[in-house]
Amino acid sequence: GLLPHPDMESFGAIGTVLGCSAGIAVGGLVFAACKLGLLYQLFHKTETKSPRHGGESVAEVLRAHGVKYVFTLVGGHISPILVACEKLGIRIVDTRHEATAVFAADAVARLSGTVGIAAVTAGPGLTNTVTAVKNAQMAESPLLLMGGAAGTLLQGRGALQDIDQMSLFKPLCKFCASIRTIREIVPTVRKALAIAQSGTPGPVFIEFPIDTLYPYHLVSKEFGVKNPPKGLMGKIVSWYLNNHLMNLFAGAWETRDMSPLPVDIPQATDDQVQKCIELVSRAKKPVILLGSQATLPPTPADDIRNALEDLGIPCFLGGMSRGMLGKDSPIHIRQNRRDALKEADVVLLAGTVCDFRLSYGRVLNRRSKIIAVNRDKSQLMKNSDMFWKPTIAIQGDAGSFLVRLSNGLKGHRCPEEWPQSLKAGDMTKENANRAKADEKTERHLNPLKVLHCVDELMAEDSIIVADGGDFVGSAAYIMRPRGPMRWLDPGSPCMNLMLHFGAFQVWIVYGDGSLGYSVAEFDTFTRHKTPVIAVVGNDACWSQISREQVPILGSNVACGLAFTDYHIVTDGYGGKGYLVGREDEDRLSDIISQAQRETQEGKATLLNVLIGKTNFREGSISV
Repeated sequence: GLLPHPDMESFGAIGTVLGCSAGIAVGGLVFAACKLGLLYQLFHKTETKSPRHGGESVAEVLRAHGVKYVFTLVGGHISPILVACEKLGIRIVDTRHEATAVFAADAVARLSGTVGIAAVTAGPGLTNTVTAVKNAQMAESPLLLMGGAAGTLLQGRGALQDIDQMSLFKPLCKFCASIRTIREIVPTVRKALAIAQSGTPGPVFIEFPIDTLYPYHLVSKEFGVKNPPKGLMGKIVSWYLNNHLMNLFAGAWETRDMSPLPVDIPQATDDQVQKCIELVSRAKKPVILLGSQATLPPTPADDIRNALEDLGIPCFLGGMSRGMLGKDSPIHIRQNRRDALKEADVVLLAGTVCDFRLSYGRVLNRRSKIIAVNRDKSQLMKNSDMFWKPTIAIQGDAGSFLVRLSNGLKGHRCPEEWPQSLKAGDMTKENANRAKADEKTERHLNPLKVLHCVDELMAEDSIIVADGGDFVGSAAYIMRPRGPMRWLDPGSPCMNLMLHFGAFQVWIVYGDGSLGYSVAEFDTFTRHKTPVIAVVGNDACWSQISREQVPILGSNVACGLAFTDYHIVTDGYGGKGYLVGREDEDRLSDIISQAQRETQEGKATLLNVLIGKTNFREGSISV
């Protein structure tokens, strides 16, 4: 009688508490079962006797997406991917530096319109690619980087080459993923390839822990418990490791869809295109600035070229769009861009960004009507409302926009006196540059004369790869790509080598500074029978830096190099090298023609051209 008598309400409250607790416990158990893969293993078999491995899944997806090349520097973490790709007919191209592998994949992406593929080993193999991946991001190249990693249970425990790779690449890539089970490989690779091409193209990264790539019998031997501790804790550890292994391979070889996922490409609306048609139709002095983004799929380069020719609007071409109008188009203007922009009443920025190359937009006339088209919103509006303001801003694909604009302006052409006047100014500047090429330098050869000679002798199917500073800066004014997709440069942030494998004559224009980064790739050219012709402007100096450092700061410190025998280095790597100096001036054309014959016979060649100083591009800055 001393204790209170519980009523029904109290029993209800106790039942509710117990019910909630039971629900939480059950939920926790279900969550743990999912995390440990126990539920998945109930319905999906682990084939412990299968000799298959995760590298095969990677290779099958790549083949289904039409991948023809994988660029690499070999490492044990990624060997299964390379071996499986080779078995399926995908060519493995092994380079002498991981950065080169990524630059090469970047080049293939730009030229083929597909995703470039690179695979490198864990740790330092991946860190060596950072500059090249950042370059692909800034150049908007669709690229898949696959990297090895420590085993899934060993990450963060001090395993060989184990570092936090995901943190490195998240700021550089549109998509990053770490494979945790083999069944994830196919859907993850498909997703990554689609993301790389969608919207604004760019690099993606997938990390493959080593135990997701090798077959079951090897993984179980390496990661299984050899001498489990005794007692309850030992049994728990053994069970956990065995379950992890079974879950790793559960459902690994079930049939999965390998086909490409849809790619999302933003497009201008019909209303936006119509407004631009009306604006351009009233223009008297329109100008088009075409950037690399205009060459992206899905619109073929020839369709864009036809659209530009139908419009008849004078065009300035930059980056990958160089060569879009061929060698001698009447609407391709190469010189005096700043002056043309001052006069223009309508300016169309087709994939061109208002960054340092356009003085952040300050070169645009504030009275001009400006149409800006770009897939990337941040690039579309870069520095707007500070130095410039778009009249019409379109987040969409530049290439397809130009075709639609041209179709909407059928029968209308830009007034011919406008491109003719700009072309006349072009010819005046070109003639002045030609005259400067005939001047004698204090020592060695005039670099402008060398570049003019190369330009005149290049085959019509030539691809020009520009890799350097001062010498390449001059080449951009003088060398004329013969058609669309015939010019590759690294983009704004860095200089290094890119490879292309095909039936074209490939010219690499090097500065002697930039060559030092990648001269070892002549071994790659030789082993893979890639007959390139390299022209090295050797002035024994980092001239692009010295050009401003000396007059501003009064010192040439760290800018000086040596007139190194790069031609002998080339011979040592199995290529053919030529030393070209002032005494060879009269037979310069013959030497270049001989190098072309060597490449026709399958030999990579290098012309080590000793050049002097000129005042061409005087005042240009590199910061």
